[in-house]
Amino acid sequence: MSTATVEAQERTRAFARVIGPYVATFTTFYAFRLPDLLGLLDDLLAQPVLVWLLGALMLGAGLVIIGAHRNWRGPLAVTVSLFGWFVAVRGFLLVVTPDTIRSAAVSTVLSPTGLTLARVFFGVLAVIGLLLTYAGWFTGGRSAGEAAAKGSSLPST
Repeated sequence: MSTATVEAQERTRAFARVIGPYVATFTTFYAFRLPDLLGLLDDLLAQPVLVWLLGALMLGAGLVIIGAHRNWRGPLAVTVSLFGWFVAVRGFLLVVTPDTIRSAAVSTVLSPTGLTLARVFFGVLAVIGLLLTYAGWFTGGRSAGEAAAKGSSLPST
């Protein structure tokens, strides 16, 4: 299997630098404050224009990631690409079926088992966000120019 180009690896790290801290911050917040967010969700979903706008923005952001990041070589690249698809699908579902999203969230928060599973899920996502942050900010120390000058490529990401 061939490795990704230096440009593709740099793009993957650039996306990881943005996505990682975002995912780590919000999923940590969700894991700890999940029951408190039910009121916020009710307020948001009570206004159809805000739901539609949020869904449209999420769909657009997901499509930007999908379109700009077409690299699927390596775990970091796969994670970034899957995040783009996840955001796009969530945005689409929020526009098309907001009531289903609301009922799923309410039933998850009201069930003790669902709440525990959701907290574990968000905890795992927080760790993935931290790993993306690390990979985006602290790996691939050589620039594309240095790698080209030495005739080698960056380690695959």
